[in-house]
Amino acid sequence: MSLSLMLTLCQRSSRGVLFRPGSVNIRLVAAAAHQHHCPAVESSINQQHSRTFLTMACVQQQQRCVSIDNINPAIKTMEYAVRGPLVIRAGVIEKELEQGAKKPFKEVIRANIGDCHAMGQPPITFIRQVLGLVSYPPLFKDPNIPADAKKRARDILDGCKGGSVGSYSDSAGIEVIRRHAAEYIQRRDGGIPADWQNIILSAGASGGIKVLMALLRCPIDGKKPGVMIPIPQYPLYSATIAEFDMEQIGYYLDEANKWGLDIGELERSLNEARKTSAPRILVVINPGNPTGQVLSRSNIEDIIKFAQRERLVLFADEVYQDNVYETGSKFHSFKKVMMEMGEPYSKMELCSFMSCSKGYMGECGIRGGYAEIVNLCPDVRTMLLKCISAQLCPTTAGQAVLDCVVNPPQKGEPSYEQFEKEKEAVLESLRERAELVARTFNSIEGFSCNPVQGAMYAFPQIRLPAKALEAAKKEGKPADTFYAFQLLEETGICIVPGSGFGQRPGTYHFRTTILPQPEKLKEMLGLFKSFHEKFLQKYK
Repeated sequence: MSLSLMLTLCQRSSRGVLFRPGSVNIRLVAAAAHQHHCPAVESSINQQHSRTFLTMACVQQQQRCVSIDNINPAIKTMEYAVRGPLVIRAGVIEKELEQGAKKPFKEVIRANIGDCHAMGQPPITFIRQVLGLVSYPPLFKDPNIPADAKKRARDILDGCKGGSVGSYSDSAGIEVIRRHAAEYIQRRDGGIPADWQNIILSAGASGGIKVLMALLRCPIDGKKPGVMIPIPQYPLYSATIAEFDMEQIGYYLDEANKWGLDIGELERSLNEARKTSAPRILVVINPGNPTGQVLSRSNIEDIIKFAQRERLVLFADEVYQDNVYETGSKFHSFKKVMMEMGEPYSKMELCSFMSCSKGYMGECGIRGGYAEIVNLCPDVRTMLLKCISAQLCPTTAGQAVLDCVVNPPQKGEPSYEQFEKEKEAVLESLRERAELVARTFNSIEGFSCNPVQGAMYAFPQIRLPAKALEAAKKEGKPADTFYAFQLLEETGICIVPGSGFGQRPGTYHFRTTILPQPEKLKEMLGLFKSFHEKFLQKYK
């Protein structure tokens, strides 16, 4: 492509440029646009970048049977903001820094995702000892590994075919681990019985959520099945609903009341949705992601009554049940409250989810989790087991880590004191960071942030100047996305815009984790404050 053509393109900056897929070398045009200071051309290219290359590939390989026009349309509509365009750009910046590119910062701070170990959290010793033992049995000869870790590992291996975690387990998971999970739930809920046969082990909580949502993917009276989710919400839900071609039914959390859940808003949302869909599932995330709230017991009771009255299956996403920080806040499991309320509520269908990825463990990549299925029809349960059998089994490494969570060292065992010390150190540090983040954001002009009562995130609201809103509109981006991109390019801080989670129209938020280690977090918040002050000066 000639320089003269590139310069001609640059001269069309007032209206932008639309490139026909496959018509030009778009990488070359992008480079030239940057070199010759043509922001409109760069913007046009950036907006089309991923779509263009995918389409170009299809054009160049017209003999292929599969094109972007004949794949599952639901896949094209689904989005997952936590790993969206900002994160892709952050990855590019990291590569540029590795290659010696000059930036106003030395590293990318990934505050976009709840990945504890990536942010410097050390693993729990006991968990890694058991994982090492089941993965490499010669370690049983190591005298430095305590006896209780070896006992846990032997029990797991005894439950594996051939005594190896390299074998398939039952589709619902290794029986001894399912039994331990039921015992854990029973202890957690003050003795309320839990049946191990109602426990389904999964690849993180996400695996259980998706398979159970798929089970309810059935039109009712010609209407799409609907899933009620909180707004703001965790994008797993919106992405899965889109993938399964179900109907998303958003209900707004009450930001003015510490992101509480208002029953009147649930009723409004449900009544509106019933005009076009058949609501079947009510998802509640407690403690909240991305909003960090912890529901009170009375609020949970009201939600249960609503779900029972409206014949909705409750999905209780409780993966942050260990992450409660604010004085006066307490985790109450939906199952415990439901059972203590008695009939008819104790007979309701409930699916609750737990994971190794969060809590004090943070073992995100190992992918361990469980779902407890309460009061499911036996015939439906049979269909569920058939469905998961097609996936063979969840990862056995993830199952082993889950066993350490639900069957931790007990008082009197050799690993107990170290385990408790490491666990409490993680949770106490998170508590301090939760307070620091909320306090700092509330000290910045134009920010308001609810207390981080639990989970691992803050979701502050930001009031942006009119000129910034105009600039964002010109670039064709939501205002919070516009802000987040500038933050990334100038500081290296990667956050997720509130528009990726949903928010009330006319409000702007972002989600940041509280996971960077204390000194790094202080550095990040200082960079944030400095950037925001410059941003306000630029757009006031």
